[in-house]
Parts: sequence; C-alpha cells; structure tokens
Amino acid sequence: MTTGTKAKTDFEVFKKSLAKDRYSESDIELLKRAYDVAEMAHEGQERRTGEPYFVHAFATATKLADLYLPAEIVAAGFLHDVAEDTEITIEELEAEFGEDIAGMVSSVTKLGHVKYRGIDRYVENLRKMFLAMAKDVRVVFIKFADRMHNMETLYMIPESKRLRIAKEVMEIYAPIANRIGMGEYRGLFEDYAFKYISPKEYNWTKHLLEQRVKKFGSSMDRALKDVDTELRKNNIIPDDLHGRIKFCYSLSKKLAMYGNDINKVYDIVALRIVVKDVSDCYAALGILHSVYKPLSGRIKDYIAQPKPNGYQSLHTTVFSDDGSILEFQIRTTEMHEAAEFGVAAHWRYKEKVSQDRQVMWMEDLAHIQKELKSTDFMDKLNELKLDMFQDRIFVFSPQGDVFDLPVGSTPIDFAYCVHTDVGNKAIGVKINDATANLDSTLKSGDMVEIILNQSRKNPNPEWLKFIKTHHARLKINESLRRDKKSLLRSLMNR
Repeated sequence: MTTGTKAKTDFEVFKKSLAKDRYSESDIELLKRAYDVAEMAHEGQERRTGEPYFVHAFATATKLADLYLPAEIVAAGFLHDVAEDTEITIEELEAEFGEDIAGMVSSVTKLGHVKYRGIDRYVENLRKMFLAMAKDVRVVFIKFADRMHNMETLYMIPESKRLRIAKEVMEIYAPIANRIGMGEYRGLFEDYAFKYISPKEYNWTKHLLEQRVKKFGSSMDRALKDVDTELRKNNIIPDDLHGRIKFCYSLSKKLAMYGNDINKVYDIVALRIVVKDVSDCYAALGILHSVYKPLSGRIKDYIAQPKPNGYQSLHTTVFSDDGSILEFQIRTTEMHEAAEFGVAAHWRYKEKVSQDRQVMWMEDLAHIQKELKSTDFMDKLNELKLDMFQDRIFVFSPQGDVFDLPVGSTPIDFAYCVHTDVGNKAIGVKINDATANLDSTLKSGDMVEIILNQSRKNPNPEWLKFIKTHHARLKINESLRRDKKSLLRSLMNR
C-alpha cells in the first residue's frame, strides 16, 4: 500500500472515529480481527480507481460504524466481499467469527447478484431484497453501506455500466431506504443516481439550489441565532440547531409539481431544532410563532400523527424579519436519529427489533410474496411496486387505529386493509364524519368509517375500476371467483 492509502485504511484511525461508549474492548478486538482478515484476504486486489480493494471494505465498515451499529454488523462490513472475491470460504469465516457474522456475509454475497436488468429481472431482485430484509434487516444495512461507497466512485465505471447501476439504485435501493425510514441514505442514493440518469437536469437543479442557498444563507444564519437566544430565554436548551439543504432529486420532483417555479418551494432549506423531549418540541413551536408570523396552512404535526415509515417531527413555515420564508422542523434527538437512519437507528440502543413497526412491515411483505406463485408475482409487479413504494398516507379508523396506504387510495382500499369482511360488506363511507363516495380519494389524517351491510357477502365488481392497492384487488377477485364457483355448483345440483 502507498502511504496515502495506508492512512485511509489504518485501524487506529478507524478506532478513533468510533462513537465513544458505543463499543466495548471485546467489540474493538472483534473489529480488529475482522479488519486483519479482510486486509489479508484482499491483498493484491485493486479497484478501478487504482486503490487497493481493501479501501472499499474499510469504507463500508466505517459507514456502518457511523450509524452506531453493533460491532457484529460492522465486522461483517469489513468481511462482506471476502467470500465472494477471495479464497476464504463462508465455512472458514464461521469457524473464525461464528455463525451470526458468517451468515450476514453469506446473505450479502447472495444480494451481490441483485442487478437491474430491465423489468423482468427487476422483479426477482426486489423479491431477494425483501426476503433478505424480512429474514435479517442487518444484511440490508451492510448492502446499503457497500452500495453507497460504490456510488461515490461510480465515475470510474464505464458509462453503460454506470447507467445500469444508477437505475438499480434509483429503482431498488432508494425506495427501500425510504420505506424503512432511512432518509439520509434515500436522499444520497437518489442524488447519486440522478447525476448519472439525467445529468443535465441534475446540474441545472444543483445550480438552482446553490443560488437559492447563497441568496438566503445570511437570513437563515441570523434566524438560527435568534431562535437559539429565544429558546434559552425560555429555559429550553436545544441539543442541536442546524440547517438542512434539500437533496437535488427531491427538489427536482417538487419543482415539477409547481411548473419549475422555485418561489413556490419553501423547504429548500429547513432549519432544524433538536430538543430533549416532546414537551420541549411543542414549547419550541409556540416560541417560534411568538417570534415569527406562521404561514397559514403550513403547520404539520407528524409527532401526533407520524408518517407511515415512522417519521416524526413538527413542521412550520414562517415569515422571517426580512420577509423571506423559512421552514422549521422541530424534533427530539431520538426522532432526529430515526428520521436520518430509520430502522438502523433502533439498533443503536437495543438488539431485539423484531416487533419494530418498520420490521413488521418487512415481515408482512415477505408473507405477501409467499402467498403468490412466482408467475403471479411477475404479473403483479407494477401493483406491488405501487403499493409498497409510492408515497404513503396514513388514515384513521373511528377507534383511532392508524392505517398505512399508498397515495390515491380509496375507502374500499381502506376497508380491505382493515379486514376482508369489512371490504366485502361495505355499502358506504363517512370521511371525517361526512358522507362520501366509495371511490373518493383519501388524504393523510382522514378519519374513515365504513358503513356495512351484514347480509352482504360479496364485493361489487365495479370497485375493480377505481381501487389502487394490490391487496384490495386480490381480495375482491378471490371473493368474485368463490361466488362464481358457488353459483356454478348450485346450477349443476339443480
């Protein structure tokens, strides 16, 4: 290794970067063993950048450590390519590191064959990713860190391959990161992919973003100082105050909604207030509104009503002293970590997360797949993709239960989400206590009450024309097929 490369992959440098009090002496010993084995195994191998291949293994492990993930996951990060690209086998890794770490490496190796090669292969790749998540979400963290480092050096890859990898990241990795609440990874994945899929649009959006930040930077800095002073006057000591710049791809999508009028996009830079507890969140919101005039209709409470992927925060948009418009996001430290790192954040504090809301979603998804024959799965790709990865809404039952549905869902989609019998017996609906049509489009925060006819046994075939979810379509078709078979049987028995 050259001196420069050695500095980048030195274990002592890695050790100093680890979060204090997160890793014990035995953890450090495990990580050093994994480091040594990976460095030795990859000796003599080079990446397209000309760097030793071990640089990639080191970077992957570092990204996992930056998420404060347990030592076993970080160790697997060091070792994730050893079985695939060196002479060392999974059996040898198991003998050295145990079944758990070897199992993670084996699963990452299998996911290494996930490639975006058009619509047909895409389906099977999604299936592999989903099943890996449901079985062991830690494997997906490793694969994310691996892919993130690859995207950072994608410029070294031939152009045709770059485009394929960029599409793979946009179509598979970014949506899954979003669904499990890893906002930071989703944004980075999308921006890296956007840069190669639509380079002109990316550069135009990036320039627009830079100009906007330059224009309003001073007023944002001033607002942060003023807010800090006001909070402290009221005995609220923030854990953190900082600005967040919108990702390029996210801004591009928002601009498309507003005819590319950037003056209609208020959250290009959001100012974040991170405090100790929920009561401080609401107190900080009141203080903000006493200092700045809030923009009507722009206050959102995602603490009382979290987004489907678990996101929690208070959002408000205000007029600053100089007339510019600023968005503030107020949250606790735990909410902030969950917003940035999603499911991964839960591994910082506890080892058992099988009952976590997001993990349960993954288990549900794997269950859906197992119910489908492979041919059905292929045929139903577009419906599944829309159900699982389009933007989500959350709606409520009269009992206060929260249901997670894709944007565009109708009361019938909601009814089948509650229970098949509720869907089959539905004859009407009240949305926010007002009578509505069964083909109405639901919005986040709606309270939905399905009106039932207990004597009704089967759904209306006309519902198939407007429902949005794969689940509702599946259940309606099942009921209609049963009804048809029952009718034929009764006719034959006459």
